[in-house]
Amino acid sequence: MNLLTFGSALLILALSSLGLGQTVPSDRKFEVASVKLHEGPGRIGITASGLRLNAEAEGVWGLIMYAYNLKSYQFSLTGPQRATLGDMFYDVTAKADGDTPPTADEFRRMMQSLLADRFHLKVHREQREVPVYELVVGNKGPKFKASAHDATSANRLRADGRNWEAILSKASMDDLVHLLDGNGFLDRPVLDKTGLTGTYDIKLTYTPDIPPNRRGEPDPNDISIFGAVQDQLGLKLQPQKAAMELLIVDHVEKPTGN
Repeated sequence: MNLLTFGSALLILALSSLGLGQTVPSDRKFEVASVKLHEGPGRIGITASGLRLNAEAEGVWGLIMYAYNLKSYQFSLTGPQRATLGDMFYDVTAKADGDTPPTADEFRRMMQSLLADRFHLKVHREQREVPVYELVVGNKGPKFKASAHDATSANRLRADGRNWEAILSKASMDDLVHLLDGNGFLDRPVLDKTGLTGTYDIKLTYTPDIPPNRRGEPDPNDISIFGAVQDQLGLKLQPQKAAMELLIVDHVEKPTGN
């Protein structure tokens, strides 16, 4: 068994983050930064540790999502920008100035500045109607119980083979939405429409739609996130549309020289 905390399991991204699409000036900057076209297979991702940030085989959309702390449904890279840059991957190596390691937010703001400088990225914020899932109570009501008054708040995600088991103690519906939005691997954001305002003890077992689970033949015992929410929790993920603030990419180019 492998225990993952919510903080290390790619959790929790607010739907309307402060500063979405707005480059926030940072006192920190990259002292040196190299941006090169990636050669070979991959998408490997972005890491930031100490004074250094490394992105290997990362697409422009991935760099933007990192810089603004977004999910794919929270920004729009379409039209000529997508056609020009959609199949291109880059290696970025950068070192921050100073002697103190930047915070995660500082690294993100520094990446915003790098994108504006090297990729000539221009963005703005805009409210648009987008597909969402509304989390609602099913016909027979919720199947979980309210937490005891002296219960301790704790959230865990346990991976066991193909399945993940989420255990939420003294959790609000916001906590459940954050789980579904962050670890449900859904194609759209989740909005709480349950009307439940208390704290609850929740257990949810499901088979996440991740690459290891897509290999080979489908397993008939897999538990979809939609079925798990309905059968185990007495709730439903209901497709709807809602207005949401998006980051709109107005302009982006192939990167300039180092």
